[in-house]
Amino acid sequence: MTSLKDQLFAEVLLARTRVYQVGSATPLQSITIPELDAEVFIKREDLSPINAYKWRGAYNCTAVLKERHNAKTVVAASAGNHAQGVALAARTLGMQAKIFMPLPTPLMKQRAVKLHGGEHVEIILAGDNFDQVSAQAAEYTKKQGLAYVHPFDDLYTIAGQATIADELVLSGEGPFDVVFLQIGGGGLAAGVASWLKAHHPGTQMLGVEGIGQASMKASFKAGKIVTLAEIDTFCDGTAVKRPGDLTYTLCREVLDGIITVTNEEVSAAIQQCWEACRIIPEPSGAMGLAGLMQFAQANPEKVRGKKLLSIICGANMDFSKLALISSQSAVGAHRRRYLRLHISETKGSLLALLEKHFADVNVSEFQYGKVSDTQGHPVIAFEATPARIEELFAVLGAQKVPYEDVTGDADVRYRIIPYNPALFKCPLFLHVHFPERRGALRDFMRSISGVANVCYFNYTYSGESIGRALMGFEFKSDQDREQFLHLIKDSVVTCRLLSEEVARRVLGAG
Repeated sequence: MTSLKDQLFAEVLLARTRVYQVGSATPLQSITIPELDAEVFIKREDLSPINAYKWRGAYNCTAVLKERHNAKTVVAASAGNHAQGVALAARTLGMQAKIFMPLPTPLMKQRAVKLHGGEHVEIILAGDNFDQVSAQAAEYTKKQGLAYVHPFDDLYTIAGQATIADELVLSGEGPFDVVFLQIGGGGLAAGVASWLKAHHPGTQMLGVEGIGQASMKASFKAGKIVTLAEIDTFCDGTAVKRPGDLTYTLCREVLDGIITVTNEEVSAAIQQCWEACRIIPEPSGAMGLAGLMQFAQANPEKVRGKKLLSIICGANMDFSKLALISSQSAVGAHRRRYLRLHISETKGSLLALLEKHFADVNVSEFQYGKVSDTQGHPVIAFEATPARIEELFAVLGAQKVPYEDVTGDADVRYRIIPYNPALFKCPLFLHVHFPERRGALRDFMRSISGVANVCYFNYTYSGESIGRALMGFEFKSDQDREQFLHLIKDSVVTCRLLSEEVARRVLGAG
């Protein structure tokens, strides 16, 4: 009896004759990651006809259904990239496609499907996530007697994805020492790892899953397929509650292990892609590189001088997600931490804290509001090398400076800044703009420390040359307030009053 892997290999050879009717082999690129002593390669599936690898499996499966079963209409379920692949296949092959997509699917992804499929595609919005949509698409397929193009759990889909590995074998850069393959349903990992392992048996194949969507790892551990009760959707392209039957069987045989990565580590990998070669993959597209970076940093001796490979498997991302990715990337790279400090609520105490412990690090966020006449609890986000961060923690501990590491806490993440305006004395709220260079804001605070006390501070680094903050100041007397206004005129800082209406709302007066 022919094994599943033998069937797959036969279909990969046939897939070669189909997929290149709509696309070409994608580039294999060497990149430099300064902190890694290894050769790092990325397979640029973001440069494919749909800016993601899914065109391969979608086209191969759709073409087989037409060739062998005379299918004229196909059904698919997808959160985005597979839908585009099926749309491209339907238009190229002169077929019709009914594509089920989740109700929250961004318009950008819906437009991309219509762009590739035109009049050959009908989009049906149903369900809140992929699993709900998949169930409805399967029911519709059965009722209508149509053919289904599965996004991962189909031999022809897996064979199409495996053509990536065929190109890697033919690249002349192999064999690679360690390959990192992202896993959603498992089609990419099953196809690529099977083909590479057959040609380069010494290569270590590691699957990579998001820590909040690791259904394949859970299934490996249980020894049977596991369906997760809930999943994190930050990496939406791999947000699948249950791996496929075929993909689970193949991955169990060819993967050497599975590692999990956080959303912050994925964000750091996206930033690394931007810094290395000016590309911005979608979160799932960078998941393999996130696994590579995590593994290499944890095992420097295992990767020294080795060839490491990951696949940039997609770059179809809603533009609005960039802000979240940017805010998380430094945390994921272990360069940013958020500390909640405890200081006395006296004039100059905040400045003294900054000058004594944070003078040589970049402060990227500040969250503070006065809630007591005696104690203050500012939250400071700072960026430094991991070694410098550990050194700072040691100094704070040795000098008995009370603090808590609140990196990732919900109130900090959503920038909830508690304050009690009833405690503010003669308050003045200002838009404060200052040169975004180390020491500029501290110089300003030093210059006004004799006449003003900070009672509110909301600042986050935006990447501009000008830093922007909303700050509240309080004064013991009108004379101090006038002196403050005089001092800021001669400083590098520019200030602008809040409108009366906004100031009233900030102070809880309307």
